[in-house]
Amino acid sequence: MKKRKILFLGESYRADALTWTKGLKEFGDFEIISWELKTPSTTFCNRILRLLEFKFALFKIKNLIQLHQPDIVIAERTTSYGFLAALSGVKPVVIAQQGRTDLWPERSLLLPLKKIIQNYAFKKATLIHAWGPVMTVSMKEADVDMNKVLVLPKGIDLLKFENKNTASLVKIGAIVTRSLLPEYRHDVIVKSFGLLHKKGINFVLTIVGDGPQLQNLKDLVKKLNIEDKVVFTGRIPNTELPKLLQEANIYISMPITEGVSASLFEAMASNCYPIVTNIAGNQSWITHRKNGQLISLDDSEMLAEELMWAFDNETYRKKSVLNNRKFIEDNVDYKVNMKIIANKYHELINSSTVN
Repeated sequence: MKKRKILFLGESYRADALTWTKGLKEFGDFEIISWELKTPSTTFCNRILRLLEFKFALFKIKNLIQLHQPDIVIAERTTSYGFLAALSGVKPVVIAQQGRTDLWPERSLLLPLKKIIQNYAFKKATLIHAWGPVMTVSMKEADVDMNKVLVLPKGIDLLKFENKNTASLVKIGAIVTRSLLPEYRHDVIVKSFGLLHKKGINFVLTIVGDGPQLQNLKDLVKKLNIEDKVVFTGRIPNTELPKLLQEANIYISMPITEGVSASLFEAMASNCYPIVTNIAGNQSWITHRKNGQLISLDDSEMLAEELMWAFDNETYRKKSVLNNRKFIEDNVDYKVNMKIIANKYHELINSSTVN
């Protein structure tokens, strides 16, 4: 039987993309051909160059299609790669919304254009991925045909992220695993630990990853006199992350916007107690003081208080992390969910071939 080919449009190095494509190879026996824009959108100048590159992207993609003859095209982010997938001419087309909405930032001057592009992508897509329920809200507002929306997270590898937590019981061992970008508000987290330091509370804070906020955060840590209690790991291989999570007793994530966070699932699977922002993307999974804690946006004082409450209530925390692990096993198992997704793609291809 001929091996089916997928053309994947998106940033193939990202952890989410790697999970997606790896699962399709493993459980769908697909061959993956990847294409992505080469210019990162980290600075204003780069964003201009990226727009120019985007202008010629469709020509390059159609050349790839002619060369490889893919059976299906899949793409992340409805307002960029998803739009290109919709224009590619390949059927079926699968697009995935990345956040609560891909119309971001919400005050962007390009928002009207982004809406037009997104609506076109939604209309032309054969299947639309909503990795969690929060993503369906904006889809419904955009009058998407919800019959072609699959609400299912990609899942995480439960063998890699085991429930073998070895964290200290005598001090707060917190970990942050989000990219060091402004929207993830690492400064709020660091300030909360500055408050704990003033109260004489013992802790170690591990900040995983890299990004444009790194130097600012190092300067803030120095200013708060907590350099000996904060560890910056820099960028690490994903294979090293499970061990770090299993050495921490509290996971913190303070984004101002959220779709579905694989890093939250990884922490929950690793018996790491979650404290996250009180926004819709987190409310889908966390109920305050039931299986984690929800913190108001940009509120370092509340975060400090809730950290103390969580650490003081050890029995509650132990029960919560056990329940969280069970939830992840039942709903976010990569082996189960990616098998469903891969089978769905084969169904779409077979249906398209018949028609």
